[in-house]
This record gives sequence, C-alpha cells and structure tokens, in this order.
Amino acid sequence: MARRSARTAPRQVEIALEAGVNATPRSPSTALPLEWLLAALLLVSGLSALVYQVVWIKQLALVVGVDVYAVTTGVSAFFMGLALGGALWGRWADRSARPLWLYAALELAVGVTGMAATGLLGQAAPWFVALQSHVGPLAWALPFVLIGVPALLMGGTLPALISAAAPLAGRLAHAGGRLYAANTLGAVFGALACTFVLIPALGVQGTALAAATLNVLLAFAAYALTSQVPVRTQQASAIPTPTPVSAQQHLAVGLYAVAGGVALGYEIIWSQTIVQFMSTRSFAFSIVLATYLTGLMLGSALYARHADRVRNPWLWFGLLIAAAGLLALLQVAGLGGWLLAAQSSVAAWVRDSGGTDLQVMCARFLLAAVCVVLLPTILLGAAFPAALRLCVQPGQVGRDVGRVLALNTAGGIVGTFVTGFVLVPGLGLVHTLAVLAGVAVAIALLAVWQQPARGPRLAVGTLALLVIGLGVLTPADSLARLLTVARGGKLVSFEESPGGTVAVLEQGGFRRLYIAGVSNSGDVMASRRYMRLQALLPLLVHHGEPKSTLVIALGTGITAGAMTQYPGLQHRVTAELLPAVARAVPLFKGNYNVTHDPGSEIRIHDGRHELLRNPQRYDVITLEPPPPSAAGVVNLYSRDFYALARSRMQPDGVFAQWLPIATQNDEDTRSLVRSFIDVFPNASLWTTELHEMLLVGSAEPMPLNAAQISARFNQPTVRQALGEVGIDSPAALLSTWVTDADGLRRYVDNAPAVTDDRPLIEYATWVRPREISRVLPALLALHVEVPLPDATPALRSEIEQRRLALMDFYAAGLAAYAGDRESWANALQRALAADPDNRYFVQFEGGK
Repeated sequence: MARRSARTAPRQVEIALEAGVNATPRSPSTALPLEWLLAALLLVSGLSALVYQVVWIKQLALVVGVDVYAVTTGVSAFFMGLALGGALWGRWADRSARPLWLYAALELAVGVTGMAATGLLGQAAPWFVALQSHVGPLAWALPFVLIGVPALLMGGTLPALISAAAPLAGRLAHAGGRLYAANTLGAVFGALACTFVLIPALGVQGTALAAATLNVLLAFAAYALTSQVPVRTQQASAIPTPTPVSAQQHLAVGLYAVAGGVALGYEIIWSQTIVQFMSTRSFAFSIVLATYLTGLMLGSALYARHADRVRNPWLWFGLLIAAAGLLALLQVAGLGGWLLAAQSSVAAWVRDSGGTDLQVMCARFLLAAVCVVLLPTILLGAAFPAALRLCVQPGQVGRDVGRVLALNTAGGIVGTFVTGFVLVPGLGLVHTLAVLAGVAVAIALLAVWQQPARGPRLAVGTLALLVIGLGVLTPADSLARLLTVARGGKLVSFEESPGGTVAVLEQGGFRRLYIAGVSNSGDVMASRRYMRLQALLPLLVHHGEPKSTLVIALGTGITAGAMTQYPGLQHRVTAELLPAVARAVPLFKGNYNVTHDPGSEIRIHDGRHELLRNPQRYDVITLEPPPPSAAGVVNLYSRDFYALARSRMQPDGVFAQWLPIATQNDEDTRSLVRSFIDVFPNASLWTTELHEMLLVGSAEPMPLNAAQISARFNQPTVRQALGEVGIDSPAALLSTWVTDADGLRRYVDNAPAVTDDRPLIEYATWVRPREISRVLPALLALHVEVPLPDATPALRSEIEQRRLALMDFYAAGLAAYAGDRESWANALQRALAADPDNRYFVQFEGGK
C-alpha cells in the first residue's frame, strides 16, 4: 500500500502551476500573506486526499481482490483522475473571474462524490464480479468511475488555488515548490492519521466522512478568502495566443515523464527490501509512506528557495535525478546487520525512556525508513521545482503543466507495471534497482547535454560510472543473504515475485516459509500438528458425509496435504494468492506432495475473491492465512467474510478458522471470536497446539457422535497422519475439545466484532510481551465436558486422562515463558508420564 499511496502529493502539486494567466499581478508584499493562506488550504486538502486514497485502496482490495495486478490496476484510476482533472480544470481556472469560488465548488463536489464513492465501493464487490461474468474486462469501468470521478475533481483544486495566488513570472518554481511542500506535508499527516487515529476510531466509512467534512470546511474557508483576491476583469478572449512548444520543452516533459516511472520503480524496490527490517503491520507501511512523503516535502521546500535563480536548470535537474538513483542503489547495497543493531539500540533507548511497545516498534520502523528511503526522496522532491523551470512557460502555465502532469502520470503507471511485473521477476530486485538507476543517469546525461559546458557532462558522467560499477559489484543475492542475517538459518530457496519475496530457510533441523521477509509457517512438529488438525478435525466431526473441501492459504501445504489423507473426498480445492508460494511447497516435509497430487486443485487466486466469484459450494472450508494483524489480512477474519463463506457452504457445511493466540492481545481475540459466532452460532473451540486454537462452526447444529468420529479416525490414512503429530486415538482427538458456543459467548462478552468497515485487529496495539500467558489460560478456563451422548464410560475416562496430560504439557510451556525452569520440568514430567509415547510431547522434550 505504501508504494501506491506515495504519489498522491506529487500528482496533486504537479497541477499547481496552472496559475491565473488572466490574473492581475500583485506585489510580493501583498501576495505573500495570501500564498501562506492558500498553502494552509493546500495542506488540509493534501491530508484529505491521502485519507481518501488509503480508504479506497483498502476497499479496492475487497472489490477486485488483493492480487497485486488487480490492486495496481484499480489504484491507477486514482492517478488518472488527478491527471485528467489537472488538465481540465486548469484551463477553467485560468478563465475564471473568481478562481477561489471554483476551488470552493470543487472541494464541495469532492466531499459529496468522495463520500458517495466510499459508500458505493463498500457494496461494489458483488457488482464487479457480476459484471466480470457478463462483460469481462469492461467490468473495470465500475471501480474506475467510482474512484476516477472524485479524483478528477481533486485534480482541479490545485490549479484553482494557484490561479488565485497568481505568482509573478519570476517566482513560478518558487511558488510551485512551496505549495508542493505544503500539500505533501498534509499528505504526511493524512498517512499517519489514517492508521494511528482515524480508521481505528471511526472505521472506514467514518474516516471518509471525516475527509468529506474537511472538504466542506475548506470550501467555506476558501469562500471567506475571496475578499482578499481581486475579481478578474479579463475575458477568455484576452488569453494570449498559445505559443509553440519548443524542442527543449518537449524533451524536458519527456524526461520528467520517464523520471516519474523510475521514481515509482524505486518505491516498488523499497517496499520489498525494507520489510527485512520492518513488519507487515499497517503501522510499518504508514511510517514508510510518511517518511517518503517527508523526503519529497523537504526536497521541494529546500530547492524551491533557489529554483528561480539557478543559472543552469538543466544541470541541476539532471544531477538531482542521477544522484537519487545512485543513493537508492548505494543504500540498498549497503544494507546489513549494522541496521539491525542500530534498530535494537534505538528500541532500547525508547523503551528505557518509558515508551510503549508500539512506540518501540515504530521507532525501529522509522529508523529503517530513514536509512533506506529518506535521502533519495529528498532529491526526488527537489527535482519537481527544478522541472518546473524547464517545462513551463510563464504565459502558458495551464497548457504546459497539463502536459507535464499527463505524461508524468502515464510514465509513473507504466513504470509501476514494468518494474513490478517485468523487471523484478526477470532480473531480481538488486539488478532491477541497478537498471532503474541506470535509466536515471541516462535522463541526467540527456539533460546536461542541452548545455555546451563540459563540466556538467563530466559530473554526470562520473555519476554514471559510479552507478554502473556499483550495479555490477552488488551481488544479485545480497537481499537473500540479508534475510539469513536478519532471521538466521541457511537459505534453501529465494524467489522475487511481483507479490513479494518468498523464501525458505533451514533453521535448527526444520524449514520455515518467509513471505516479504516475515515468517508465515514451517514444518516443525508443532506446525504439522495444528495444520493437520486444521484439515482433518472438521472432517471428522462433520455430521454428514463430506465430499468437497476448500483450503484458503496454501502456505507450506501441510493443511492441504492432510486433506489428501481423508478417504471419500471427491473435490479438494486450495486457493493461494502467490504462485511463488505454490512453487516452494515441495521444499517442506509433511505435506504429502500436495502440489503434485492429481486430486488436489491449486487455484492461484485471492481466497476471498475466489469465494466471491465462484458459486461452488463446499462441505468444509478451512483457512489458515497470516495473522489478522498483518496489513490487509483482516479481510479473511471479518464478519463480512464469514457471511460470504457461509453462503458458499452446503446447508450442513462446516467452517474451520485458525485462531492464533500468541500474536494478538486478549481483547483482539475476543473480537475475532465475536465475528465468528455472529455468523456461525453453532460453534465450538478446540486446542490444536500450545500457540494455536481452532474455531469450528456451522449454520446448523453439529452434534458430536463418538461412534462416527471413532470410525472415521480409524481409517488407516487418517490414523497415521494424526498419529505422527501426537493424536493417536479418538480419545486424543476429543481431548482437544475446549468449549461450545455458550462458552464462547461468555468469553467474548461485549467485545465488538471485526467487520470490513471496522477492521479492529489490523490497527490494534502491539501485542503485549508474553500475552499468550493471559490468553491461553483464559480460553482453557472455558472448558466444559465434550458433549458425546453415545460415549462409553471407558472413552470418557480416556478423554479426560489425555486432556489432563495435554494441560500439563501446556503448563510446562507457560512455565517456560515465565522462566520457571522447575515448574517447567515438573509439568513436562507429568505429561510424559501420562502419555510417554506422544510424539508431540517427546519432540518438545528433545528440544529443551
């Protein structure tokens, strides 16, 4: 998200020089106060625009899916709207007698259409899918219209303001740079406010309403300022006859368009390299975005002070573009353990100063963002007012800036697609960055060649040699090796794909899957245990005869692979977002080679969108996505998602939801459970591993039948699959039962549900240290006897014995977290004495 959000401020401010061609010039002494007032309006306008963009990107993921191609295509509607709006409304502002009135009308229209777009996007997912089935690609007209219309209006706000300011001919770059900085600063505030304040407090629709309120207030403020702006008396006919565009202007516009593509290419590379030092939480992405925008703001503000006075604008434009490329390459090539150590030092200082866990982590994120992103973006920000000197004629501001904006936007969109979908998969991140830096140097060489002096050419030529040398000397696998430094272990596989890096590391005798630098799962005993239960337990307790299953999120393939061990299934489907993950599955043990199993269908698709677009119904749906605190993943944990899944289940279908209890706070777990039982009132809770639990639910009652469960369990392939992970009998399976729906309702109490509009868990506070020591006991305390009317006394006795042994094992785990070695040893000894052949217990003892 950060990569796509970061262009909001530049897109808007590039429109900014559509100054009032017909305006009566004012002296600097009278213009300066008005410019500051208009800059204040622009700051708030930038905040509002960024808020809309963040909200719409979240909603687009629900409408078109989280597939990187779909989201990138959808977000391009926003930028295209801004570009077209600048070209359209700029000329109108030039002809307007009261441009502030035009600005006020535009802000009001943005508020109305922005709020309407947000409301309609919240309902648009089924419309989009229906259109796709009937008109194919033409369905994209729906998100393009919903987002493009308010973006078109946003694109006109800056030309209207600058036309009102009517900067003097010798101050065009200065005024443009100042307003660029003001708008970008507003975008910084918007990026942080969305994640840290607005969406957590108001929800998605409420956040859009807050942005719309700002638009209305801006309209009233602009109307109040009209008395300070003289009414224009010139008519449209008085506008000077357009002068031809010079060859140098054509070149400058073309170079700046290519530079826009290169800049967005950097953003793609940064978003995939910085995660080694970050997190997939929305907080991390917002801090990176805010750092990026801050760099643009600082660069523009600093250079704007001198932009109109530099003697060789071509030289400075070229040097800024080339130096940004060299710095971007240098900083990525220089990443290493030093940054991890620096992050640890900063985190310790913040913690010692009384900072919260969230503040400590944000300090780590900020340091990484500053070290990787800030310096190149300062130079990129400075390139904007430098380009204005080259691209805009004082008498044709609207026309020239419209061309610059349209081509720069086109270059940015093309650069995003070429970098993300062609260069990165083909060349890898490091070599792609070297190519982008090389293109930046080529831009600089063409720029300085417009001047006859040899000195500038020599300076840029030197930069070119440095870029080439650094690109050749930087190992292509430097980021892969960096992952082993950051996470430890031996690299088994590393693939750089449009959706993020996918790596497999060997760590202590087992393998772990890393997506975008973050651990997702592994094939250690504990992981194999909970994932096999994730697959087989809902099949065993299903009171019908299950024939079809859907697994959402392939991961290591263990859950999907366990499905192959249940006889009688006729249709096994798995939905996985990233093709690179599917290619990594054979590297893990315990998955029964599921990707090559002829009876298993792997669909490379966003799991939620798979349910949305495909009316197929299933007997069992089970999912194990990343933790819900990761950015965007909450879409698979919301009440709205569960309602969608329920509509794709057979009437007696069973839904199984992985419940991570070590990666979120107790209050977040309660909200997640609330969302589940609101849709599946016939729910139960099972404990699959020390750190994981399993919610099993259905629309219909799910009576447990001991005889049926025992018969299904004793099928040879099922018994062997579960026996390998410490579940060697029906009693062992049933001993993992915790509570029924009544117990879950007591647990959630009055906790709010997670919904698409209020994705609470995504913006929850950082997980508290050893939170599992609170959550696990609270959930285990809900235990009631497993409801088995047909169970024999002997079976009930065995279930209780196995449950007590499991509780002793969990007590040992909690003691280990508390650092109580004596209690750990005593509890583990009791568990092993009661169940000495339990492979799960024995492996834990072996790993002590």
